Amino acid sequence: MNSEKSSKIISALIENIEKTVRGKREAIILSLTGLLAKSHVLIEDIPGIGKTTLAMALARSINADFRRIQMTADMLPADIIGGLVFNPKTQEFEVRFGPICANIVLCDEINRSTPRTQSALLECMAESRVTIDRQTLELGEPFMVIATQNPMEYEGCYMLGESQKDRFIVSFKMGYPDYENEKNIIKTHNDVKINDSEIKAVAGIEDILFLQTETASIKASDSVLDYIMNIVKQTRKDSRVAIGASTRGAIMLKIAGAAFALISGRDHIIYDDIKYMAPFVLAHRIEPASEYAMDRDMAVNIIKDCLDNVAVE
Repeated sequence: MNSEKSSKIISALIENIEKTVRGKREAIILSLTGLLAKSHVLIEDIPGIGKTTLAMALARSINADFRRIQMTADMLPADIIGGLVFNPKTQEFEVRFGPICANIVLCDEINRSTPRTQSALLECMAESRVTIDRQTLELGEPFMVIATQNPMEYEGCYMLGESQKDRFIVSFKMGYPDYENEKNIIKTHNDVKINDSEIKAVAGIEDILFLQTETASIKASDSVLDYIMNIVKQTRKDSRVAIGASTRGAIMLKIAGAAFALISGRDHIIYDDIKYMAPFVLAHRIEPASEYAMDRDMAVNIIKDCLDNVAVE
């Protein structure tokens, strides 16, 4: 493992993104965690606090192919993955793949689209490929979906299905910037448009593939695996939970812990990595009882309570 090279690339990425996304180091680290884990990130919060800017800054920083899909209620699956298009010259239908074919894809306001359209992302996110009329295209590496969603109480929003949420390794709220950072953001913005041309690449695709390989080599001891298992089992026993975390949730927690360990400069997972990542990995994977179903903060609090009830051996 080349820890010096990994740390250099990761530090450069965080510092570069922070030039645009100010005062949000945790959100940046969580997004990088999803990228290094070869998975996807779900960001829930109100519009206008930097979710799109974060996705664009990350893509620019690694010189990745970036696409933005603005999800709407009238969008169809073909608007995401593509479909059959008639070619008048050949008098035949041809497969045209859609905007999902990129390294980093921002699905903005994903819960504005219907469940049918949301499901178009499932194969892409789970298997990094897209199939149209028996033609399958393997998506390039790295491939990552960053989805944003509005709070459910907003007008015209649809619930994300459990299988859809399960494909995101982490879910988190962006939150407002602090006073000084927000003041500086207002001071330096003189245009309503997002000026992403100022964001320079500080790494390349090959650097991300290297970091993903390094993440896969991070070690997890039996005691850390037991800790993960005990947390997951605790979610299944909590009286406030209708459906606890799945086996995939446990796997994702380990992988997220590995990515966070690499970002922290270690070649192995420690208990604190798991404890820190658990609310971001598991909160959207449990199904609270009906009286708490619409309260995301309750799901986070349940995970934190489960952590408090699991001893570190």
